[in-house]
Parts: sequence; structure tokens; C-alpha cells
Amino acid sequence: MGAVVSHASAAAPPPPPTGYAPFVDPAAAAAPPPAAEKDAAADEEKVDYMNLPCPVPYEEIQREAFMSLKPDVFEGLRFDFTKMLNPFFGLSHSGFGCIVTILVRLSVSMGSMELPSQGADVIKVPTSNYEFGANFMDPKMMLIGRVSHDGRVTARVKCDLLENLCLKINAQLTNEPHYSQGMFSFDYKGKDFRSQFQLGNNAFYGGNYIQSVTKNLSLGTEAFWLGQQRKSGVGFVARYDTKKMVATGQIATTGLVSLSYVQKVSEKVSLASDFMYNHMAKDVTASFGYDYMLRQCRLRGKIDTNGVVFALLEERLTPGVNFILSAELDHWKKDYKFGFGMVLGE
Repeated sequence: MGAVVSHASAAAPPPPPTGYAPFVDPAAAAAPPPAAEKDAAADEEKVDYMNLPCPVPYEEIQREAFMSLKPDVFEGLRFDFTKMLNPFFGLSHSGFGCIVTILVRLSVSMGSMELPSQGADVIKVPTSNYEFGANFMDPKMMLIGRVSHDGRVTARVKCDLLENLCLKINAQLTNEPHYSQGMFSFDYKGKDFRSQFQLGNNAFYGGNYIQSVTKNLSLGTEAFWLGQQRKSGVGFVARYDTKKMVATGQIATTGLVSLSYVQKVSEKVSLASDFMYNHMAKDVTASFGYDYMLRQCRLRGKIDTNGVVFALLEERLTPGVNFILSAELDHWKKDYKFGFGMVLGE
């Protein structure tokens, strides 16, 4: 009879000695990744020029930088009250329903007004302002109106004429002659481009166009004609944005050169800087700012080469109640502005 050997009862191999390491071929370790990994990386970097994203509007190419570098600072006391009169007012027409929101806004501010002077000293005169406004918004139309105690009326209208065509109207009416302004804008939003045509008072005609060139880069151009002053100009812009940064550049035949850069450190912290050169006024300005969002407040500030430092703090006390602190220091002109305010309503 033959012998029968069981694999389960076979002795286990002895353990490797101490300090043993498996042999790795250096040539194999230095070999390039497989072709499949190369193809996957190439597919990620490949740009689909037939499916590019729609760029931001031409006038908003520096919106991230403006949030940090141009906050709404003020001087004195400010009180804003917003009341929603009719939050859910339904309209129906041919089976279509929408929600209309009607808001009223009351704004009171007390501070000072600067008067021009021939010397370096700043002359300030105490002043106050009262403003009443109303907003009307539905999915296809937005109406915003403001009227102040001195008779100044400001109105904004936004209406969707077609799916991709929008009409904007901005107007400001004052009692002073030749200071009233009005502007009509027709905005068209394409798949990977935006265009705008503008028509305003004083025989103003303008237009701009911005196009996505790659997934992150967009280029644009604008032109305008001011008939009353016999002036014209052409400008070019470029914007490169990713999830971590936004860089923009703008140049115009009017002698303006503007550069901006925003670094998104995290979801709550952004750093911004800009450089502006005005050839006509022979003025060069560079500034650095920050935008820091905490759990209950938002802090923004800036410092520039003209010696101006300002900061704006918005503290959320309770839902619907915000406290604001504003400060601006101009060291060269020895001009200091401080303000605080309350905002009630959402």
C-alpha cells in the first residue's frame, strides 16, 4: 500500500531570520507607472473645449478682491431696519406659480461730510441722512427703490426677458441739475461666454464680451463711447481662477492698469492684494487685505501704500440682529473715521 501524506499536517516553513528584507529590483522600482495610469492622468488634464464653464460677468471679474479690499466702511452712527411685509404671496397664471417677496428698508445715519479745501487739512461738517426703500422680487423680476430725505431717488430693475437675455436698469434722480443718471443694460448669457450692451445718458454707448478659453482661464474685452465729452476707450481683461486662488488683470486705453490676486487659505480665510496704476493721474496704489469669517462674525480689513488702514467687523448677535464696527485711519492726511451701527432684519 502506498503512503498517504496530508497537506494540513505538513510542517510550516521556518520564519525568516532577523533583519531579513525582500529583494526589490531597483530597475523595477524606478520604472514609470503603467500605461493605464498615464492615460487616466492625461484624461484629467485634457481640456474639453466644447464643454467649458460660463465665465463670471465682465463687471464682476474682481468680485473676490472687492469683498476684502472695498468693504462698506462708514463714519458715525448707522441704523438699518428691514421688514418683510408679505413673505409668501402666491401668483398663478396659466398653471404657473411663483413666490413674491416684498421688503421695506429703513436706513438712518449720522456722521460728517468732508468739504474740499486748498490745504492739507480735512474740513468736516456734521450731517445726517434718512433713507426709505422697498424691494420687490420674484423669480423673473427684481425691483429695488430708495428715496432719501433730500429728494434723491435711486432705482434698480432686473428683468429676465428670455431664458438667456436679461434687462437691467439703474437710475439715480436728484434735484441738482446735470447730476441725474440712467443706464440700460442688456445681458446675454451663453454656454461659455457672456456679452453686454449698455446705453446711458450723455450719449453713452458701451459693450463688453468675455469668453472662457480653458476651464480656469477667461478673456474679455470692452469698448465705450461718451458722445457728450467726445471720449472713447477700449479695455482688455483676463481672469484665472481655481479652487484656491483667483488672479485678474485689466488694461485700458484710458491709462488704467489693474491687477488683483486672491488666495483662499481655507473656507473661512482669504487674503487679497491689488495693484492699480493710473497713467492720466500719475498715481500708483497697492493694497493688501483679508477676509476672515468666524462662527458669529466676519472681519475684513485693508492697508494700502497711501497710508490708509481700515477694518470692518460684522457681529451676529442673534438671528436677524447684527452689530457693525467700522474704522478708517488715513495717517498722511491725519483723517480718522469711526462708526458703529445695528442691522435688524434678514
